[in-house]
Amino acid sequence: MKNLKILLICLCLISFLGCEDDSDPSNVSVDNYVELLKKGDYNSSELPNFSYEDIPALLAYRNESQLIKDFPVNMISSYWLPECTLGMYVLWTIESIRARAVESENLIGTFPSQNPIVENKNNFEWIEQNNNVRATVADSYFSWWQINKDKNFDLFKNIDPLKNTELRWH
Repeated sequence: MKNLKILLICLCLISFLGCEDDSDPSNVSVDNYVELLKKGDYNSSELPNFSYEDIPALLAYRNESQLIKDFPVNMISSYWLPECTLGMYVLWTIESIRARAVESENLIGTFPSQNPIVENKNNFEWIEQNNNVRATVADSYFSWWQINKDKNFDLFKNIDPLKNTELRWH
């Protein structure tokens, strides 16, 4: 009986110690990150610490139009964003990778801008965040990656994927 108690205690400890927090930004995979966002279970206050090597996996979700409502937000923004499409949020995550790599002056923690929305870069006017806008941003990031993916990331990390559009991150 004593051996059985010891065995049960050991199993409980192994189970407890073996569990990882899948929402830890230094730990999460792209697929797990997306699943956590879809379920509203991504609990970190920052974006994951992804690298340029994660961009292809993130781009696979660029066209997702599912609305997500519980996601990390930039705390200094005065604009409250109640929901966002998963695709736009993933594209903003890619911009976070690029912004960290170039040490952007717009970085606030891991956030590449104030919000995962775009605005007109010429006059900073609000643009309705619809599927056409998301598609434009998605196409821009996908083209940027496709043109440059075989190069060293350091050679194209400074190229803004939205350069040839009238858009910029807010």
